[in-house]
Amino acid sequence: MEKKRSNLLIPGLVIGLIIGLWFGINIGKGKPFYSNPFSKKKIERAIIRSGETVIEKSGDALEKTGKALKEKVDKK
Repeated sequence: MEKKRSNLLIPGLVIGLIIGLWFGINIGKGKPFYSNPFSKKKIERAIIRSGETVIEKSGDALEKTGKALKEKVDKK
């Protein structure tokens, strides 16, 4: 009985470790846990994130410029 239990324990631990690493890598990258952690779309995601950052910062700059212009018009 003990031999059978140890024969199941080792493969179970290996499979659990592999699945845990798979999910852990995806969660750490902020991706869905079931997606492929070894996919080649890293550049595409980086471009999208940088584009979002640029749009956000340009929006903030436009908002500040608009407020400054409004203050100048209001003073006159």
